[in-house]
Amino acid sequence: MKISIVSPVYKAEKIIPVLVDRIEKAVSKITDNYEIILVDDCGPDRSWEVIENITVNNPKIIGIKLSRNFGQHHAITAGLDYAKGDWVVVMDCDLQDQPEEIEKLYKKAIEGFDIVLASRLIRKDNLVKRYLSSLFYKLFGYLTGTDQDPSIANFGIYNRKVINAVCSLRESTRFFPTTINWVGFKNTKLDVDHDSRFEGETSYDLKKLFQLSFNIIIAYSDKPIRLLIKFGLLVSFFSFALAIRTFIQWLNGEILVLGYSSIMISIWFLSGVIISTLGIVGLYVGKTFEGIKNRPIYIIDKITE
Repeated sequence: MKISIVSPVYKAEKIIPVLVDRIEKAVSKITDNYEIILVDDCGPDRSWEVIENITVNNPKIIGIKLSRNFGQHHAITAGLDYAKGDWVVVMDCDLQDQPEEIEKLYKKAIEGFDIVLASRLIRKDNLVKRYLSSLFYKLFGYLTGTDQDPSIANFGIYNRKVINAVCSLRESTRFFPTTINWVGFKNTKLDVDHDSRFEGETSYDLKKLFQLSFNIIIAYSDKPIRLLIKFGLLVSFFSFALAIRTFIQWLNGEILVLGYSSIMISIWFLSGVIISTLGIVGLYVGKTFEGIKNRPIYIIDKITE
């Protein structure tokens, strides 16, 4: 039995040595047959140099350097494609996901579960990030018609057949928790301790969080278009009712001169609806165009073994 630990790395040069040390101590309690896969998402610091130095004298650590910054979930995919373990652990590199919890996750998994997700009951993130995360999961759950748990992220342990299923999905827009939810299999969640970030600040600012959320919603749900259709039908109904009312008033001689204000308001309102609708439809067309290019999800620059 072999365990693979996959961790995407970005701006973590001071964290990596501590991360590796804690992972080795935690996983060695389960088995000596393990590998640690660190995927450098081409950050601006010296993370890759640190990974190279660590792998020189430790054959259990594998470093993968992407050719550019593809994003956290693309980096996770790169690590999963390379992982050889019967069980695969996915965790962030900032040590908010604590390596010491891996043993608990594994013991729960061997009870008969293919997926054990780490549930962070008390998140040690700042208030803004917690609020935005909760808002995103509520909106995403509504638009996709699924139950989304904001306490669950990437951290968890996954059976080989689950990882094979995940790796078979090659969409250009990647979001690991949703992919895990989609593939199914027998799963459960386990409460774990969540820690504060070991060093530095999160790389997800408000702009990146908004872009990620928007791309995920567009990629995994067509409900925005269906909501626009309903809204368009509603506007058409009220417009038709107003037209009938206006016609009756004209027949009764109640209207002599049509109001300039009502015409202008109608034009601006309906124009805004049409432009917004075309914009959202255009986004879906753009995502479809991006998908049919069939470009690789990521490109590897270097691998150290």
